[in-house]
Amino acid sequence: MIPVRSTFPYQTPENIHVWLLIDYLCDSVYILDVLAFQPRLQFVQYGDIVSDKKLMRANYIKTARFKLDVLSLLPLELLYFKTGINPLLRLPRILKFMAFFEFNKRLEAILTNPYIYRVIRTTTYLLFAVHCNACLYYWGSSYEGLGISEWTYDGAGNSYIRCYYFAVRALLTIGGLAGPTTLFELVFQLINYFSGVFVFSIMIGQMRDVVGAATAAQTNYRACVDNTVKYMASYRIPKDVQKRVKTWYSYTWQSQGMLDEQELLDQLPDKMKLDIAVDVSYSIISKVPLFQGCDRQMIFDMLKRLKSVVYLPGDYVCKKDEVGREMYIIKAGEVQVVGGPDGKTVFVTLKAGAVFGEVSLLAVGGGNRRTANVVARGFANLFILTKKDLNEIMVHYPESQKLLRKKAKKMLMKDKKPAEKKGEEKEPVPIIPPRAETPKLLKAALEMTEKSGIRGTWTKLKDRANRSSVSLQRSISSSAAPNSPVHEPHSDQDADSLSQISDSSMQIPTTPTGTADASIFAEEDQIK
Repeated sequence: MIPVRSTFPYQTPENIHVWLLIDYLCDSVYILDVLAFQPRLQFVQYGDIVSDKKLMRANYIKTARFKLDVLSLLPLELLYFKTGINPLLRLPRILKFMAFFEFNKRLEAILTNPYIYRVIRTTTYLLFAVHCNACLYYWGSSYEGLGISEWTYDGAGNSYIRCYYFAVRALLTIGGLAGPTTLFELVFQLINYFSGVFVFSIMIGQMRDVVGAATAAQTNYRACVDNTVKYMASYRIPKDVQKRVKTWYSYTWQSQGMLDEQELLDQLPDKMKLDIAVDVSYSIISKVPLFQGCDRQMIFDMLKRLKSVVYLPGDYVCKKDEVGREMYIIKAGEVQVVGGPDGKTVFVTLKAGAVFGEVSLLAVGGGNRRTANVVARGFANLFILTKKDLNEIMVHYPESQKLLRKKAKKMLMKDKKPAEKKGEEKEPVPIIPPRAETPKLLKAALEMTEKSGIRGTWTKLKDRANRSSVSLQRSISSSAAPNSPVHEPHSDQDADSLSQISDSSMQIPTTPTGTADASIFAEEDQIK
C-alpha cells in the first residue's frame, strides 16, 4: 500500500485517521514480534535443540533478522511534524520481508501438493511487479500533467485500473501504446521496456521450474512408457502383450502415482522407512499365523523388505507345481485359487489382507512346490516377500527360525491327505537269484553213461561237479549273510558276479578215453 498511497490520490485529509490507525496497528504487530515471539524461537546447536530462554534471546540478537527488524521499526514518522504525513517515510517497514518468505516455507511444509501454491506465488510476483509499474506510470503522468499528451494518463475512469492496463501492455511488451514525445517519456518508456523484458523472463523461468518440478514424475512415467513401446515395436512383440503392458503402466500410475514405490522409500533412512512400513502393512503381516509368536524386531525387518507388485486381471500370481520362492500379502484387490480338470474351477477367493504362499518360503519336507494356481480376479496389488530376504533376516533370529520351521511342518502335515492303503503287498525280491537247473540233455547223457557201464571217469566228474556246486552255494550264502567283525562286507558288485558264476555252467578240462566219450563231449559243446 505504500506505493499506492504515495502516488495515487487515495490518502486524503478526510480519511487520514483511518490510514494512521492501520499503520500503528501494523507497527504494534511488528513490535510484538520482535519482543515476544522471535526471542522465544528454539534453535539447533551442535545437533541439540536449545530451549533455554536466555540462549534463545542471545541467538536472536546475533542473527541478521534482528538487525533488519530493528531497522524496519525506525520511527521516521516523527518527521511528519516537518514534512506532513508522507507514506514514503514508512518504506523501512518493507525490511520485514523475511517474514513473508518464512510464511511461504512453513505453508509449503503443511500442504499436500505445494506445487499449486508455488504457481500462485510466482504469478503473484508478476502481478506485484505490474502493480509497482502502474504506480510509477501514474506518478509520471502526474509529474508531466494528466492528459498533457497522448502517452500520459488523461484522468478519465478508474485511475488504478487504467494505469494497471498500461503497465501490463508495457511490461509484457504487447505494444499498441501511444508513442512517447518528450525526453522524460522516452526515458521512462525505455526503462519500462528493459524492466519488462528482465522481469518477464525471470517469471517465465521460475514458472517453468515450478511446473517442471510439479510434473517431473509424470514426465518420467511418459518416458518409460514411450521407451517400452518403442522396444516392443522394434522386436515385434504381439499386440495383445503390448496392450497388457500399456494397461499395467496406466493402472500403476493412476493407483499409486509412481511406478516404483521402493525407489522412493530407498531415499529415506531406515528408521523413517520402518515407520512408513509399520503404518502400511504391520497390521496385515502380524495376523499371519506362521509369524505369530516370532520376534517383533524380525517382523519389523520383514516389513522393510516387502515389495509392492501390481497384477492385471487374469494374471497368474503363481502356478501349480512351480517352486515357491515368495510369500504374498494382498494389499488391494482379490485373487482366486483355481484348479479342476479344466483349470478354471474356483476353489476360494482371497480378499485384501489375506496371505498365501508362506509355507513355501521355508521349504520344509519338500513343501516348496505350489499346490494350486492363483489368478488375479481384477487389478490386484500385492506385497511380496522373497525367500532370499527371509533367509537373510532369519540368520539373526535363530529362535524365531526354529519356531517358523516347527509351525511350517505342522501346517504342511495338516494339509497333506492320508495315503491310500495298498491292497496287496509285493513279494520281496531276492537279493541273489536261484541257481539255474542243469540242462536236461546233459542229465540224460550222464544217465546213459551210467547205464552203459562207463562209470569210472564220469562218476568222478559228476562227484567233482556236485562238490564244486555245493562249495559255490556255501560261498554265495556266506556272502549274503550278515557281516561279522571278522569278515569284511562284500560289495554289490561282488554279489552280482557271484550270481553270474552260479548261473553259468562250469567247464572242466578232461581227456576223453573213447569214441563214446568224444561224442558225449561233442554233444555237450553243442549244448553250450
